[in-house]
Amino acid sequence: MVSSRAFKHASKNVSKNASRQATKHASPASLTRAPDTRREAFAIAAPGLAPLVAAELEALGVQVQGVEPAGVAFSATPRMLFRVNCWSRLATRVVMRLDTFTARDFATLEKLARRVPWGDVLRAGDVAELSVTCRKSRLYHSDAVAQRIARGIERMVPGVRAAQADNDDESGEGDEVAAAIDVEQPEPKRDHGKKPKSANRASGPADARVQRILVRFDRDVCTISADASGELLHRRGWRLDTGKAPLRETLAAALIAASEWQGDVPLVDPMCGAGTIAIEAALRARNIAPGLSRSFSCEFWPGVASSLAHEEREAARAAVRDAAAPIVAADRDAGAVEATRTNAERAGVLQSLTVLHQPLSDTDASALGPSGFIVTNPPYGVRTGDPLTLSALWGRLGAMLRSAGPGWRLTAVVPDPALAKELRLPLDRVVMTTTGGRQVAFMRSRAPRGSRTPRATDTPREPHAPDGTVADKSE
Repeated sequence: MVSSRAFKHASKNVSKNASRQATKHASPASLTRAPDTRREAFAIAAPGLAPLVAAELEALGVQVQGVEPAGVAFSATPRMLFRVNCWSRLATRVVMRLDTFTARDFATLEKLARRVPWGDVLRAGDVAELSVTCRKSRLYHSDAVAQRIARGIERMVPGVRAAQADNDDESGEGDEVAAAIDVEQPEPKRDHGKKPKSANRASGPADARVQRILVRFDRDVCTISADASGELLHRRGWRLDTGKAPLRETLAAALIAASEWQGDVPLVDPMCGAGTIAIEAALRARNIAPGLSRSFSCEFWPGVASSLAHEEREAARAAVRDAAAPIVAADRDAGAVEATRTNAERAGVLQSLTVLHQPLSDTDASALGPSGFIVTNPPYGVRTGDPLTLSALWGRLGAMLRSAGPGWRLTAVVPDPALAKELRLPLDRVVMTTTGGRQVAFMRSRAPRGSRTPRATDTPREPHAPDGTVADKSE
């Protein structure tokens, strides 16, 4: 007869063996986590913008866990992860942390790579595009690291093809920072749908879904993340027409945030180019989610209900409102004016803008009311080659603001302190960032002593032209 004690001992051993066997032969589904589990995530920000991104996420109800130079750490459920992608005007990309571990040799790396919950973000038929960076680590060869990670993915999620992307580097900054400082590019004419094609080495069938996996080694610590955004978040889908040296949409939105404009008094961009600042202002004023018309990688992950994205988009559409104050975009270049109109129509905000074809010298902000905001990205070296003309232009911008009255404020992209002096205005530097590979400052004019930030109680008057029309005031 088997004693009770022996029976308990045997049962305990059987349970341990069963547990080990279950782990050894775990299916992708068994390595995934509950759909509503709160996960660690990271919102990547362009240089200098992390504090603004943190404030934006907190306004969305996100639990911010830390602010770093490269971005903002936070925790989120799948629903909140989608919401951040859809509503963030400032973040460059959002990633979800899959795992963090220490590995100083390839055997350890390959072993631990099999324990990553790949089934949370990958399913059979997907292409896993690996972006690998290595900094001050014993495992410094990104191709070899990618090879071991790829083996782990393909072993744990059969039917997934994994390979390294073409755009990796060993700059030491990691993909998170590199993604935030890309040189400004026009909006690509591509489909933001569920299954984008890939031109990288991680190519697969034409209809395969591409999931970007970010692998970063820093001092032997490996951090693995899944791109939750897909396309970079500045690619809203509406800017196909560009002017000279265009400002990325996320940077335009950050410039508006730095200005402290609340949407209740007029905003004017007298040198609008392709209209990016004015359009971003209209999207904000009307409470239109910047990602409403595009898709995100996180909505196609295994375990995420197909209804989630639909529900969030419907809620975002229901939140749209009318603009409370005039938004004016003006430029002396007819091509820029036409690009502004085309982009604004594509973004669905043309009727919320007044688009004027006129030079800076004809801009009369005071006609809109006693207070408001001038928010602009004036020309500098990239956009004009004559230093004397450039200095005179910046001088006219300062004169225009002074003539508008003490209730008006200026926020501008300033690439050179010498140009800032031409404004002859007291200025505060709000943000230091980069655009087009060049360091710039977002500077805001200081309010005269005893005055306050312009608000709606100042009762703005109607703009010269009806909403959505073009008034030709060219010289």
